Amino acid sequence: MKLGMSSQVLTWSVRVFSLATLTTIATTTTLNQPSYAESPTFSCSKSNGVPTTFVHTQDGKDLPVIRWVSKYFTGLTPQQRCQQVSRRFQRSYDNGTLKYIKPGMLKGQPVVCAVAEKNAACTDTTLLFTLKPGSDPDATARQLFDRRALAAGNTVNQNGGDTSNDPVNIDFEAYLYFTKN
Repeated sequence: MKLGMSSQVLTWSVRVFSLATLTTIATTTTLNQPSYAESPTFSCSKSNGVPTTFVHTQDGKDLPVIRWVSKYFTGLTPQQRCQQVSRRFQRSYDNGTLKYIKPGMLKGQPVVCAVAEKNAACTDTTLLFTLKPGSDPDATARQLFDRRALAAGNTVNQNGGDTSNDPVNIDFEAYLYFTKN
């Protein structure tokens, strides 16, 4: 009788131990799987012959962000601006500061910046690009990052801006989400 009881306890113990071992192996294997989701990456390529900053999304889509046509900045061609700004977008994303796109003024120039918080100021390290003097940075940012226009395939050219007094803070993650859907 005692031998039968010991055998049952031993069998039960082996089953519990085996189940615990299998659960541990399955959990460890699942947690150590490489992630196949990629972070968004920014690059400069041509779209219909025009230098364009693109974002390559986690789901594999290449979305145009800004088409560089302005020749106002005499030291840089549109292609050079596209390359510089695309690198700044990537740097800002990698640094965790590309939470919001925020227009502002920096050293007396209208600019568009990438910031981690809505009320953060534009600085040299958050600068994405400079606008023409006299441009309204809020109106330009609103126009450039119009999700409905981009979703319809109407990428806006960076060449100035209209005027408006409404402040703009563009949630970049929401922008990416709504642009690709």
